[in-house]
Amino acid sequence: MKRVFIAGVILFFTGLSFTSCRDTEEKETVVKEVEVEREQPEDVEEERKGILERAGEKVDSKVNKEIDEEIDKIGDDN
Repeated sequence: MKRVFIAGVILFFTGLSFTSCRDTEEKETVVKEVEVEREQPEDVEEERKGILERAGEKVDSKVNKEIDEEIDKIGDDN
């Protein structure tokens, strides 16, 4: 009885391994490139800057605002 059970389990997993590997159909995707005309010259300058430079400028402006607020809270000692 034990041998029949073990043989059945082995056959089950062997059959499962053959049926679980199925090939899937590959779908073809089409990518279209579209050019957008920009009329404003400042967009061109923004585009030349890297993303790190633009992010740094935004962070600098926010930090400068917070520093100015803290200086106003403390007051001028002179």
